[in-house]
Amino acid sequence: MNSRTGVAVAAAAALLGMVAGAAPASAVDTRLPEVVKDVAYAPAQPANSKGHLLDLYLPAGGEARPLVIWTAGSAWQRDDGKSRADSFASLFNAKGYAVAGVSIRSSSQAQFPAQVHDFKAAIRFLRANAAKYRLDPKRFAYMGDSSGGWTTQMATLTGGEESLEGDIGTTGQPSNVQAGVAFYGISDLNKLGGGGGDTPQEKLLGCALTVCKEKAAQASPITHIDKADPPLLLLHGQGDTLVNHEQSVMLYQALKASCRETQFISVPGANHSMNDVMNPSRFGQQTGYTVNNCKETVSNGSPNPTWDHIIGFLNTALGTGGAQPRDHG
Repeated sequence: MNSRTGVAVAAAAALLGMVAGAAPASAVDTRLPEVVKDVAYAPAQPANSKGHLLDLYLPAGGEARPLVIWTAGSAWQRDDGKSRADSFASLFNAKGYAVAGVSIRSSSQAQFPAQVHDFKAAIRFLRANAAKYRLDPKRFAYMGDSSGGWTTQMATLTGGEESLEGDIGTTGQPSNVQAGVAFYGISDLNKLGGGGGDTPQEKLLGCALTVCKEKAAQASPITHIDKADPPLLLLHGQGDTLVNHEQSVMLYQALKASCRETQFISVPGANHSMNDVMNPSRFGQQTGYTVNNCKETVSNGSPNPTWDHIIGFLNTALGTGGAQPRDHG
């Protein structure tokens, strides 16, 4: 079902004019962005659940736009991961990016690897329908926070792993992405603790960590690093009381050891919140760690964790702005 946003045409034209820079008014596309809600990328499992739905936020005009896929965190306990995509979609739309909010099943509906099968099915669906939605199938990025950060890391690091592909929904399309942006994601489930079977990670696995360490390792992004992995941006607050900051430290160190293109922004004092990690009052306090061509650069006080920086990271990773996308496998 299609709907048009309520933004006035004049306001949209002005915004697009600012993005276009010096482009004359006659060259500005005044069509409004398009929102497509509750698209089923696979049949509901179980019936009437929401874990196989996605929303699309499509910028006006243009062809073959890059795509940011978003899944929100919930400790794997909800099937509404497409929520909150609308809160930043306009920022990306203004820069020529399409946004897809993607839901995956909760741990009460299905256990790992079902959630991986879900997001891979969504990626395959979006690639299969790239022409319909005017998407560039070679410029897909994933983004999420908390368990959605885990989803992002798994999507970024498991491209091409047939054992995790699954057979849900659309088949015959690759399920890899060309970049990832993970806010305070979980990288190693075995380091989260547990044992009684009641923690979120144990509910995801369907077993206690004391008896299913091998399954926990398979569900850990850090296990899947290889030479084909695309660029990954990690953002994490040092004051996070839900997902320990060390989870991103470990993943960054492992990516650095494998010479993967990576950036890690570590923010002192920030807790388990995107607003806190990106709070301007913390700008200048963070440390940025970047690996490029197997060389690490450490920057105290930069870069600031802003949407402009994230979009700039994606522009470089995806080769937008006229450049060809990089081949990361």
